[in-house]
This record gives sequence, structure tokens and C-alpha cells, in this order.
Amino acid sequence: MQNELPQYYLCCLGTSKCARTLAVRFHQDGRLQCSALNVQNHQTHLGWTVGNDGKKCSVSIGQIQVFGATVSSRREKSTVPPPAKYGGRHTVTLIPGDGIGPELLNHVRELFRFSCVPVDFEVVNVCSATEDDINNAITAIRRNGVALKGNIETLHTLPASHKSRNNLLRTTLDLYANVMHCKSLPGVQTRHNNIDIMIIRENTEGEYSSLEHESVSGVVECLKIITRTNSLRIAEYAFKLAREKGRKRVTAVHKANIMKLGDGLFLQCCREVAAGYPDIAFDAMIVDNTTMQLVSKPQQFDVMVMPNLYGNVVSNVCAGLVGGPGLVPGANYGRDYAVFETATRNTGKSIADRNIANPTAMLLASCMMLDHLKLHDYATMIRNAVLTTMNETQLHTADIGGQGTTSEVVQAIMRNIQSKGPLTSEL
Repeated sequence: MQNELPQYYLCCLGTSKCARTLAVRFHQDGRLQCSALNVQNHQTHLGWTVGNDGKKCSVSIGQIQVFGATVSSRREKSTVPPPAKYGGRHTVTLIPGDGIGPELLNHVRELFRFSCVPVDFEVVNVCSATEDDINNAITAIRRNGVALKGNIETLHTLPASHKSRNNLLRTTLDLYANVMHCKSLPGVQTRHNNIDIMIIRENTEGEYSSLEHESVSGVVECLKIITRTNSLRIAEYAFKLAREKGRKRVTAVHKANIMKLGDGLFLQCCREVAAGYPDIAFDAMIVDNTTMQLVSKPQQFDVMVMPNLYGNVVSNVCAGLVGGPGLVPGANYGRDYAVFETATRNTGKSIADRNIANPTAMLLASCMMLDHLKLHDYATMIRNAVLTTMNETQLHTADIGGQGTTSEVVQAIMRNIQSKGPLTSEL
């Protein structure tokens, strides 16, 4: 008896030349089949399958291609927020991090309690020196689906084998899309006005793959990994987001004139995806020219998509354009999980525990989290109160030219929420 399995999931163990594969098929009638397959030289050989009835039968599956013992799909399911539980409340993993992270997240919790936001926090403290802490945090995020975090310090004095806990969290959970909305805020004096840029950064590979070694004494090799699968995935995400947000243009940032294979592949993938979105204009720009254009005429940009390292540089430049790292929120999205934090990922260690840190970026990141959880009314209420408070220049913190403290800013936000009255009972 032979059955064809046109739709199946594959889990591969081994190398790209030879792998032991488990194929799982879900039938429309609810039956489940598991098949053990031998994969050699990209060819699938006959194996065995077991249905719910316990009977074995041979399987015939067409040719597949194996990339590094993984089989990936270009089409990613959109991130679905976890359902509410316990009377409509959501549980969110809270990672305080280092520097100003703990005090800012304490203010977020204070503001959520004041606003009666139906969110409970599971606090997980992470130290950069131990494995157990980050593993506990990853387990908690897998359980809750959503996290709000401060930046975890990565010490340069640690050995080369040590991986950044921030990077480890993103790669382990496959949070492939880092999204930053860089927008001019009311009451903040900057050189450029009317900036409204969405930056989409590939979050899991590139120079951040942490693959480096000293081949001989005094010679270090650092590998930059660019894959077709992940490049298509982030490009698809950028264009889909642009369409959802009513954006008109996507710009791919690259250095393909020098890195013709690596960045050339990324640029090629962006062009392929762009062909499927004729309603959205597409252009490409070399990264060094991009930074010059950003500081001279940032209004020309709409949505920008780029590999990992360029995203780090460009996001910091854009944050500076609108007033600094204390103003811009960020989010990391994967197929199954989402983690929200400040966009520039600075610990702010030098101003920790001095009550002078700007809470705006973290509060706006928490609003992005509430939108992700479909708590849109709460997100809008807090966001509007934050923006209203920004107009009160006497309450600005020192980073944007004021003398206000963190506590004073948060108290003013609460007053603005209170002045609007309670939310409707249907919430």
C-alpha cells in the first residue's frame, strides 16, 4: 500500500548530505501519520508510516531540498497574540534587564495598575553571566507568548565564547523581525520635523550570527551569514506591514556593491518580493549613502528593510533624528512570540537609579505590546496621555532639554489619563 503525502511537516537531524527525517501529516478527517524517512543527497527514500490505526505502510514522497538539516518555508504565519485567560487577563513575561530597565519597568507596572490594564506580569531576572537565567526567561516567554524587557548588559570582558543574552533570546525564539517606528514627537525640538519612518531589521543572522574564531594568532575570521530563506521572510514581512499600514514605499538598505554575494542575495530577495506588491514602490540604497540621506533629508524615507548590522546602525541614527534613545519604542516579532523593548537597546547604566531616565520609549513599547494583545483601547489611552505630556515642556527629562524627573513625567501621564475619565465598561 502506498500513500502520497502532499502536505507534511519535516524535522531533520544531521547534515545537509544525510539526515533522518520525521514527516508528520494531518489529515482532514483528523488522522495523524508519522513517517520516518532517510534523506541522502537531497533525495527522499521510502520509509515507514504509522497511522492512528497502528498499521504500517510504505510512503512515497516527492523530492525535497535540505538546507543545513532544516526545511523552511517562505510563507510565515502571522504572529497571533496568545488568548486572554483568567477573566480576560493576559500574562506577560517581564525581564527588567540592567541599567535603567528595572526602574522604567516599575513605572510601566505602576501605570498599568493605575489604568486597570488587564495584564499580569511574570518577572524573570536575567544575569548576563549565567545560562540558567536566560533559559528560564525563554521558557517563560514560550509559556506566555509575549514579553516586555529592558536591555541585558553584554560585558566586553567576558570570553569570546559568551553570547549576548539579548541576541540569544532573539535567535532561540526566532524573533526574526525587529520593528522600530521612528516618528517626530510633539514638543521635542529637533533639526528635522515630520519624520515618520518604519525600520524593519532582520534579527537572526548577518554579522550577529556569533560565528567567529582566531584562525591563527593575530588573525580573526568573523562570518556574516545571509540566507535566501530568511531574506525572503524579512522582505515579505516588510512589504506586508507596509500594505497594512498604508505605506507607499519600501527601501532596501544594502552594501551589494562590495559584498556581491551576501548583500547581493538579500537585495535579490527584496526585489523578488517587491514584484508581488505592485501597489508599493520599491527602491534600494547603499548603506553609507543611506546614513547621509537620513541626516540631510529623512522625510524621503517611508519603510526601510535591511540586514541585521545595518539595522543596528540605522535605527540609532533615526532615534537621534527624533530626539534620542529615550523616545523610540521597538518590537521583535516571530511566528509564535513577540518581545517589546526600547528601540536602541541601550542599558543606560550611567544614569541608572538617578530618577532622570526618559520613560517615553518604554511606555510606548508597552503600548505596542497592548496593541499586539488586541487591547487597543488601553494602548490608545496610554499613548495619547504620553504624547499629551510631551507637550508640557517643563516636564521634559534632561535628555531632551528639560529638568523633569522620571517620576514627575509618569505622574503627569497619570493625571492626563485621569482627566480623560475611565474607559467604557465594555472593556
